Amino acid sequence: MSDLARFLDDPGDVVHVTVTRLEGSGPREAGAGMFVSTDALHGTIGGGQLEYMAIDHARRMLADGQDHTEMHVTLGPESGQCCGGRVWLALERLDRAGRARVIEADAKARQADPQVMIFGAGHVGRALVRVLETLPVQTVLVDTRADELSQVDTACDKRVVALPEAEIDGARRGAAVVIVTHDHALDFLIAAEALKRPDLAYVGMIGSKTKRASFLGWARRNGVSVDSARLTCPMAAEQKGDKRPEVIAVQIAAEIMSRLGQFQSMQANMEMQE
Repeated sequence: MSDLARFLDDPGDVVHVTVTRLEGSGPREAGAGMFVSTDALHGTIGGGQLEYMAIDHARRMLADGQDHTEMHVTLGPESGQCCGGRVWLALERLDRAGRARVIEADAKARQADPQVMIFGAGHVGRALVRVLETLPVQTVLVDTRADELSQVDTACDKRVVALPEAEIDGARRGAAVVIVTHDHALDFLIAAEALKRPDLAYVGMIGSKTKRASFLGWARRNGVSVDSARLTCPMAAEQKGDKRPEVIAVQIAAEIMSRLGQFQSMQANMEMQE
């Protein structure tokens, strides 16, 4: 069950606040939303005074028994914000059927989230799974070692397999592949398979410039053709000094999300030109 489904499972009344229209600059895009109960929140429409106004309005609706209303806010000095745009909000009290529709729509949207395949359930792999849990991606964690995977208590798709490199074939189009196994030779096999897939948004391998050179030398000696320009190794190259897995994981996650965004923008542009 997703966090949103758990929130909406509470029997108390809830108001769904949605950004229906945006002109100029604003904290969130049209379609963004949040859910307001008498004593809790889920999601955000961007924070700041706009959000406080919407929360206050939603809770007045709950107190008054109102089912639907709209708000139009100019994001200027009078609203305590400096974005300069204008925002239209729709506020709707959700009945049981409305909650079911929202949960179903959320589940469908999550299915469209990009896939991140992490190969290696060691310290960095586990830390990365924890970071990605909060982000709009579907995480798959692959390892040959069941004991390492058993240490992962974060919700994700966990796979114990004998040949991790074979999992690349099933990666979804636009996926990110992160290679952080305990074995350099296995890293090379997985990277070689991933680089055969031009439709992947990101292929990253943990290591150094020396490891990158070793991989390319291994590929040449074994007659493996790879597009080295598509390989990110080392990952999070700007990270210096602090080598704690949690710090490295945050840096890698930021790099992944940037590449996923670039890939999605590129695909959208290509579709517009067709």
